[in-house]
Amino acid sequence: MPLTLGLPSGIQVFQTKLRLHSHRCHIYANLRSPQLERRSANFRPTIWHDYFIHSIKNEDELDQIGNAQRVCKLKNEASQMIYKEEPLRDKLELIDALQQLGVAYHFEEEINDVLTDIHVCQDLSAIMNSDLYLVSLFFRLLRTNGFSVPEDIFKNYFDDKGDCKSKLSLDIHGMLSLYEASYLAKEGEEILEMARHFTTKHLTNYLESSNFNDSRMKERVANALELPLNWRMERLHTRWFIDQYKTADQTRRALWELAVVDFNIIQDLYKKELKQASRWWTQLRFYEKLPFIRDRLVENYLICVGTAFEPKHASYRIAETKANCLVTTIDDVYDVYGSLNELELFTDAIEQWDITLTEALPEYMQMCCLALFDTVESDAHDVLEKKGLNVTPILRRAWKDLCKAYLVEARWYHNGYVPTLEEYLGNGWVTIGANVFLSDAYCINDDVTATNLEQFSSGYPDIVRYSCTLARLYNDLATSSDELKRGDNKKSIQCYMHHENVTESVARREIKEMIRKYWKLLNGEVLGNSAFHKYFKNACLNISRIAQCIYQHGDGYGKPDGETKDQVTLLLLDPIKLI
Repeated sequence: MPLTLGLPSGIQVFQTKLRLHSHRCHIYANLRSPQLERRSANFRPTIWHDYFIHSIKNEDELDQIGNAQRVCKLKNEASQMIYKEEPLRDKLELIDALQQLGVAYHFEEEINDVLTDIHVCQDLSAIMNSDLYLVSLFFRLLRTNGFSVPEDIFKNYFDDKGDCKSKLSLDIHGMLSLYEASYLAKEGEEILEMARHFTTKHLTNYLESSNFNDSRMKERVANALELPLNWRMERLHTRWFIDQYKTADQTRRALWELAVVDFNIIQDLYKKELKQASRWWTQLRFYEKLPFIRDRLVENYLICVGTAFEPKHASYRIAETKANCLVTTIDDVYDVYGSLNELELFTDAIEQWDITLTEALPEYMQMCCLALFDTVESDAHDVLEKKGLNVTPILRRAWKDLCKAYLVEARWYHNGYVPTLEEYLGNGWVTIGANVFLSDAYCINDDVTATNLEQFSSGYPDIVRYSCTLARLYNDLATSSDELKRGDNKKSIQCYMHHENVTESVARREIKEMIRKYWKLLNGEVLGNSAFHKYFKNACLNISRIAQCIYQHGDGYGKPDGETKDQVTLLLLDPIKLI
């Protein structure tokens, strides 16, 4: 039965209860838990205050009009390039440039037409006899854009022992192209795994060698070895690639200009969205009334940019920024501040989704519940008005599952229980909070239909589980040591150490191998599962990418004054100069 309804009476009842609740707060003030000794994580305060956010300047109206006209002109030039008859190599390099420059979303139909024609008409045997660079680029672009290409396309480059033919190690462009392609491997693809090992070894040797003096190529190789393209946060890579492309390809300067102007237009939109989210966060005053929480509005917005950067996803970014703030707040309630008795009552109130049950909670928990209920119901009502779809059950389910998983961890902590790694991850893929983000991504987008909702309402698909598990593992690698120092639960690393009786270095190595495994599983779902729209598949990929980005150099969320601060500045604050 399609989930299409008129305005549900439940929402009206909820709104009535919400209005009445403020009158009840005084009556139940004496029902708070007795004074407890509370833990404190001593989280660092925000470095992005409200007054700073609202002081950020936006473009004036004339500049906005001029930039929009300029983008329109440059888009026409780029569109002509796409359909121009060119050799296969040139076509693929053009599409690759558009995607890495962050402007491919303007040309989705044109790019799909070209790649479909290439996929249908191109003789694979002829491709296999091409140079390594072209074959790898062909493979990566088609797989990245959802086309099926077998790994056997590379078999001619390996000998009987599984080693890449020695002369290929001198082809640095080919090695780099194959390296990037290898990170699109699915589970069980041994040729791509061999390619990853071989290219990593030889590209590392290239960097260390004094025989190569191409500084630009060395920078590209170093950037790739630090992190492959498929694992990178798209928008940060775009910012880096725009600088690279400016000096690398003067024959297509129009593409560079389009990328710069478009980047600045989108950044201006981000500034407006951030101010809107800041007004909501300021009205809640959580950072004043709940001083034990992490105040991370701007970092939460950055995560949303990493999940869906295109202008058309503005409503999702606003809704998800609010959800991110609430996830962090409630996570800190469970991890740091709440007593076990309080957490049991809090979880019951969320699971029943009953505002009257919040009356027996301490005031700080009442605030969290009311903000959560109001935000979820508001988001669901917006979808109902725009699409005629009732997404309330799915949005509520995500929060109920999250809080129940948080309670499991709280019980482990209070009972001194150390779960096995399998048991930990069976719960931990939820406690990272990405089930909420991806449920929102599924429901709050222009392409959602009643049929889509029925597919998602029966449970979390594997693509969600794999994405969330990757986010959990990245988080654990960066944060577990600090969390142990403040008395938190043991994470995946410590669970593995405890039950396998191994050192921390061995456990970390195992977690990194698990990350590779889950990337292959996620790649398989993205490439092989036709049940989900491309936007949602990208959101699943991007949740893993943004987690890797935030935690690559340590806890960039808990301690946001290092790499994360630079990322905010690059993507949200500083425009690119068009010179």
